[in-house]
Amino acid sequence: MVGGGWIIGASNLPGAWYGSLNKPWFTPPGWLFPIAWTVLYIMIAVAGWRTYERVVSGAVMQVWWGQLVLNFAWSPVFFTAHLMWPAFVIIASMFVLIVTFIVMQWRKDRIAALLFVPYACWVGFASVLNFAVNVLN
Repeated sequence: MVGGGWIIGASNLPGAWYGSLNKPWFTPPGWLFPIAWTVLYIMIAVAGWRTYERVVSGAVMQVWWGQLVLNFAWSPVFFTAHLMWPAFVIIASMFVLIVTFIVMQWRKDRIAALLFVPYACWVGFASVLNFAVNVLN
């Protein structure tokens, strides 16, 4: 999980293109992203493992896998293909699936649900950032 995130991140770096874009005042420093994502990927993996142990297949695992596919798709679409609005659709959809996972797990596995709360906050913020960068450029 963390390794997959590192591979996606390392092969789809922001680079000069992203550096040349206008960004909103609330853009975090670049060094924060790998730290935040490393912690989040560990939490995502633990939540997925807890869920898989209880429900190998089913709607909640489909939601978990769906958010992961969208998560891994965002960087190549935004940073490599420079498709900023499609990337926004991806991240907004990912946010919906993250919240859906939290709701689905709240009564069945509160720990798995709570592990996704920081992820929802970060992706919500990243969605706003993605939208703001799109509008400014």
